[in-house]
Amino acid sequence: MISAESFWNHSLRNAQQGVSITRILAEAIRAVGPVQVVNRAVHLEDDRLIVSGRTYELQTFRRIALLGIGKASTGMSESLAGILGERLSSGLVVTKHPPSASTVDGRLSVLVGGHPIPDERSLKAGEKVVEFLSELGSQDLLICLISGGGSALVTAPVEGVALSDLRSLTKMLLACGASIDEINVLRRHLDRIKGGGIIKLANQATLVSLILSDVVGNSLEAIASGPTAPDPTHLADALAIIEKYELGSQLPTSIIGALENAPETLKPGDPIFGRVQNIIAGSSLMAAQAALKQASQEGFHPYLLRIDLQGEARQVGFELATFLRQTRWTNSPAPAPACIIAGGETTVTVKGKGRGGRNTELALAAVSELGDFPGVMLVTLATDGEDGSTDAAGAIVTGESFRRAAALDLYSGDFLDRNDSYSFFAALDDLLRPGPTGTNVNDLVLMFIF
Repeated sequence: MISAESFWNHSLRNAQQGVSITRILAEAIRAVGPVQVVNRAVHLEDDRLIVSGRTYELQTFRRIALLGIGKASTGMSESLAGILGERLSSGLVVTKHPPSASTVDGRLSVLVGGHPIPDERSLKAGEKVVEFLSELGSQDLLICLISGGGSALVTAPVEGVALSDLRSLTKMLLACGASIDEINVLRRHLDRIKGGGIIKLANQATLVSLILSDVVGNSLEAIASGPTAPDPTHLADALAIIEKYELGSQLPTSIIGALENAPETLKPGDPIFGRVQNIIAGSSLMAAQAALKQASQEGFHPYLLRIDLQGEARQVGFELATFLRQTRWTNSPAPAPACIIAGGETTVTVKGKGRGGRNTELALAAVSELGDFPGVMLVTLATDGEDGSTDAAGAIVTGESFRRAAALDLYSGDFLDRNDSYSFFAALDDLLRPGPTGTNVNDLVLMFIF
């Protein structure tokens, strides 16, 4: 588990409340750690498995299988394997970072997929998942452990679509500013595993799915593209997204062909879901609430602003910085010392060739607005520990950030133009680099008033 000390950087080392803030950040991550979310949802009493209030008599099943997909799948799978003990028959896990061989339960086969762009490893993982599911039957219990990142880590393209086609599509969508919901609409209609595909492939096995949400609103169909959930969208919706971003002429013809001819995904109300239990086991709200509780213990007045942040990261950063200034002036909605938290998932329309992700870009947009403004701090945090394709989880902005950067001849507007937020904060030693956290819910923005 991530320690408080792993968040240290220049601004935290030099802030009077730095130690307290690192403990708040660490508690946000701990609350949605894989062990915590599984243990909250699953209990074993003799041969009865109780999952969020529903009881499964394990002796009635021929075998019990485990399938983990996503950035948090290793920790979640190990936790569940520990609960089930010798009752677990087999398990397959697909994750982003390979765990230490000595820490993995011997009954779990662990594969690594590509992220954020699916690669050959993702394709191989998809083939293994399909094979794993083909061995199940109506007398079996399948427990899925789903978390963010699963859309890229595992892929099984529909007929006629190649991996290279999906890679091209994903890159275009990420670059044009499409929301994660829009990206997942396309993924669900181009992949046999997504959009309820696991249910189709599991041969009428009883299915329980513990889901760690990394999307705004916790929509089941959006998390890892909904492999165990009904899909309320249609092929026409996928085609409309391509038209919205004017991608049709740039995409491989196979993508358009598949969306015009592929079978529809499973829809809400389909009787097949009568044997499926989907549970949101962890979310950004849980992380935010845990952080606010810790903030109160550290002497801050806690306030939850919202957990549905969306839109362009730089616009959201500007708006949050403006809110922070106004709150500092008015002592409302939270008096100093205050910890105000927002959560969600923004997007970045990439126009430059710099490095960064949505969390550091959001922070970069706040730099000029908070320049020389005393007694405030804005912290952005990707709860998986990775912002975009960088090794940073986010960054810290204070009233001194603008002045410190100017002394180095660095100006935030220039870096925004290049989408180079990582380089800006690296020069200030104000990146957050806790490393991969083993979990994954939405991003958090923590705003402090001292």
